[in-house]
Amino acid sequence: MATEYNTVFASIDNYRKGGVQCLNEDAKRYAFSNIYEVAATNKPYDRIVVAKNLDYTIEVCRAEGRSGWMACAHDEFVIAMDYDVVVHYLKLADDTMIDRDKDGFQSIKSAPEGQKMGRIFLKRGHQALLPENTAYSFQADKPATLMFQTILGDESIEKWAEICQH
Repeated sequence: MATEYNTVFASIDNYRKGGVQCLNEDAKRYAFSNIYEVAATNKPYDRIVVAKNLDYTIEVCRAEGRSGWMACAHDEFVIAMDYDVVVHYLKLADDTMIDRDKDGFQSIKSAPEGQKMGRIFLKRGHQALLPENTAYSFQADKPATLMFQTILGDESIEKWAEICQH
């Protein structure tokens, strides 16, 4: 007898709170957060840590409007989780503005100079590389959820007590 499953895709504006389902274990041993809820309830482009393994993190942000420029001394990856987001790339004329001794992304305080490298149009589930020593910014015409694979940095925001449910 075949079991029928119905896949439901969530988004920043349509998600369910959820909960922990344990079969034979204690639910107190588990904590989780909902990436769509994290994106919906935080300021645009604040990168909130939702998973951590040593120094490696998964971070989530609300993409809305145009972000400032960012860069990183190591590669990162970004995935559009629900709605369309454009990633703009810039080869920095002066890459000394990136502190190579720091992990995680770094906000660039003023508009950087450099050569435009192009852009990538992300739809739900599409992934893009954010190459090391390259400036990038995002554009979203409506609120969207972005998920990053990166390394914990000074600008990564950890707020476990606020985002986790036990």
